[in-house]
Amino acid sequence: MARLLGGRGHDADPAGRILLPARAAAPPLRQVGLRLAVALAVLVVTTLIVWLDRRGYNDNARGSLDLLGSAYYATVTLSTTGYGDITPVSDTARLTNILVITPLRVVFLIILVGTTLEVLAERTRQQWRIGRWRSSLRDHAVIVGYGTKGRSAVETLLGQGVAKESIVVVDPQRKVIEQATQDGLVGVVGDATRTETLLRAELPRAAQVVVAPERDDTAVLVTLTARQLNKSAIVVAAVREDENAPLLRQSGADVVVTSSSSAGRLLGMSMLSPNAGAVMEDLLTYGHGLDLVERPVTRAEAGHSPRDCADLVVAVLRGRRLLTFAEPEAAVLQLTDRVITIQTVSPLV
Repeated sequence: MARLLGGRGHDADPAGRILLPARAAAPPLRQVGLRLAVALAVLVVTTLIVWLDRRGYNDNARGSLDLLGSAYYATVTLSTTGYGDITPVSDTARLTNILVITPLRVVFLIILVGTTLEVLAERTRQQWRIGRWRSSLRDHAVIVGYGTKGRSAVETLLGQGVAKESIVVVDPQRKVIEQATQDGLVGVVGDATRTETLLRAELPRAAQVVVAPERDDTAVLVTLTARQLNKSAIVVAAVREDENAPLLRQSGADVVVTSSSSAGRLLGMSMLSPNAGAVMEDLLTYGHGLDLVERPVTRAEAGHSPRDCADLVVAVLRGRRLLTFAEPEAAVLQLTDRVITIQTVSPLV
């Protein structure tokens, strides 16, 4: 879906920087060609009607009306030019003009101005859709960068049940955002290091922010801007180099993922133990085989050991502390805890 909102409180988007999911429509050239064909068909039909009743018309220049004169009369009549050099004189011709040619003239004019009317209607419709979208958007996820990392993050969110309407993609390239809208997502075209761009994505009301641009310095600036606009959202940032990870954390990122070193560690593990590498890859691929899932502790599990849970508990989140299942403090689960478990995904039948 498309359009600019300079900040919160605006419902118009004249620059076209917010793109809502696209609706199926015929290609523009096909639409224009279809309208042109209909207009020509109306002109031909009107010409034939006039020519068949040519005896009821008077041509001031030639007297009798031929096929060329019929086409000329049809053209100036449908276009409402009406020079008056050819006029209907018989009752039949005049009645035909009233009942047939006048409606055809209206149809012809509608076809001619249809493009302009459709553009105006589409703009109004898009502004209404954007206004409705903005008013209903709460606790959504903002994905900055729709490259390989950004698309994988979106796929994981969708696999965990997050609705497409709750995901907003931000990217400086319009073609990338158009691809996101084709995937059913809302997209914002613009530089995410600028406050106005993140305001268009309604980042102050977001619950999660994924920062996955191509450059590490861009990730730092985006994280700083995002944290300034939203103090409570969970900000997850990706960087290429380990040395930039501390800077991302200082900028306000809750979690920093180093793509190059993580891939390198997975490669090294796979060389030493291909099976261990396969298991790790399975855990990182959501929706297949084994999945890492964070969930709250149930009432039935409270007061028991993590080993008593139906699924495999690998860590316990108590407040802001992350405890491994082997730590003494995690020996007994509390109702306010959250656990990170490994669950088996049932294959779809």
